[in-house]
Amino acid sequence: MAKVMEETRADTKKLVHYEVKDGVAIITLDDPPANTYTHEMMRQLDSAIVDARFDDDVWVILLFGSGDKFFCAGANIGMLNSVTPEFKYEFCLHANETLNRLEQTPKLVIAALNGHTVGGGLEIAMAADIRIARRDAGKVGLPEVNLGVLPGTGGTQRLARLVGKSRAIELMVTGRTFDMDEAERLGIVNQVWDADDSEAFKTKAIEYAQQFTPPNMASMAIGHIKRSVQTGAELPLQDGLAVERELQSLLFKSQDAKEGLSAYNEKRKPKFQGR
Repeated sequence: MAKVMEETRADTKKLVHYEVKDGVAIITLDDPPANTYTHEMMRQLDSAIVDARFDDDVWVILLFGSGDKFFCAGANIGMLNSVTPEFKYEFCLHANETLNRLEQTPKLVIAALNGHTVGGGLEIAMAADIRIARRDAGKVGLPEVNLGVLPGTGGTQRLARLVGKSRAIELMVTGRTFDMDEAERLGIVNQVWDADDSEAFKTKAIEYAQQFTPPNMASMAIGHIKRSVQTGAELPLQDGLAVERELQSLLFKSQDAKEGLSAYNEKRKPKFQGR
């Protein structure tokens, strides 16, 4: 089995594209027509996340779906229908580890929802720090109950943390999907934008992401804010405050903090370096 999988990977097509543009790593899911993910796509996504972590020229990660209709429609049902229960378990475990790595990466992660974002696609998006969406681009939701299963790539946990337990349960047990504007009202999406098509939306998303890169913003502080929230939210308050203090102490020693304080006193715009 392992040999077959290795040979398959050697011949597989590129399902996740990675490019860097002015400090932003753009990670694009690309498996038409719906950008559904297999184990191979998740492996490639995992690799792209690690690349972005170690890339000194990257300050922000932007997730996108190829085409004009889908961000991601979740796991590939054909694949799930053809593998063993043991493989399905390992598939879910690896997907969880991949999205945990994305969530814990000390760089801001933005999911740009350019089309339908359902099932595992929404689970990927919920592992991002900020979600922006194109108005009228498609539906959002976790309809896995209609397949007789639950959202198994972090959906039950992350949705409850976003919208509260009762509302999350209701959305998942009904399997209801909804538009981007309702996703914003529910607190799943941060902002909804008008855009003529997916490419126009992508251009706006890249511009939005670039505001968080040096010299515009102190990206090291942004990364530490993310780490403080992601780690501290799972801890008792006193322990979370301790994490906050330790991260703040590191920032006080940074060049960006010195620049920010000096610029404030000198009444000028700071020029941050991400150090």
